[in-house]
Amino acid sequence: MPSTQATEGPPQRGGGVAKRRLVGIGSIVFLLALWQVGAVAIDKEIILPSPLRVLEELISLAPTADFLSSVAATFFRGLEAFILSGIVGAVAGFASGRSPTVKAALAPLLTTIRATPVLALILLALLWFPSGFVPIFSAFLMAFPVMAASAMQGAMAAPHELLEMASLFKVPRSKVFFQLRLPAAAPYFAAGARASLGLSWKVVVAGEVLAQPRLAIGSGLQSSRVLLETPRVFAWAFAAILLCGLTEWLFGRLVAKGASHGL
Repeated sequence: MPSTQATEGPPQRGGGVAKRRLVGIGSIVFLLALWQVGAVAIDKEIILPSPLRVLEELISLAPTADFLSSVAATFFRGLEAFILSGIVGAVAGFASGRSPTVKAALAPLLTTIRATPVLALILLALLWFPSGFVPIFSAFLMAFPVMAASAMQGAMAAPHELLEMASLFKVPRSKVFFQLRLPAAAPYFAAGARASLGLSWKVVVAGEVLAQPRLAIGSGLQSSRVLLETPRVFAWAFAAILLCGLTEWLFGRLVAKGASHGL
């Protein structure tokens, strides 16, 4: 009697993706329903507006020039902080992974930054920089250790046997770097960059709330809070969440595309 396993074939990947999407949509629907129940139970818009009320506020806010300019300004601040922390963190972390001396020299700095509260960094930055640069500086400092730690692990990821063989056959250092060390470190770089990206948005918006640059999502949040416009506070917060989610999704797509092409 023939085995049925031979004719079944591998599981369809599309079904798994569809199932995950359905679970994700179900989770969103559940959270929205929970939010609606809470809003009805409290029955005070100033404390917890309903999802529909927040959506109405967002729709009325979205087409305005101030809103679009604020979202764009926050986007470029987050992007600048992410790029700076990515470049500096990757270089410093890779150097630390390759040199115990550099690692020992950077360890106190990285430990100090990790131990410093975000709020303290933002308050210090307010004393040193213009309001528009405070969120960038604060996000850079917070994301830098994350990227450096990942790059440090990546620097040590190349197989020792292959490195020894390359040394034995006197393979040029540039070739070892681009064909051995860099491909081995790439997944660590990608993981560190993804974590840094999400952290950058959070710190940028927090810095904007305190620094109050003229155009910023954080400034919109703070001004709405002062005026007790809770639905507008939620609308600005949703804009920040959407910005963070979209950029992380795009970054994930770029990483997946690069991996599929062997980059």
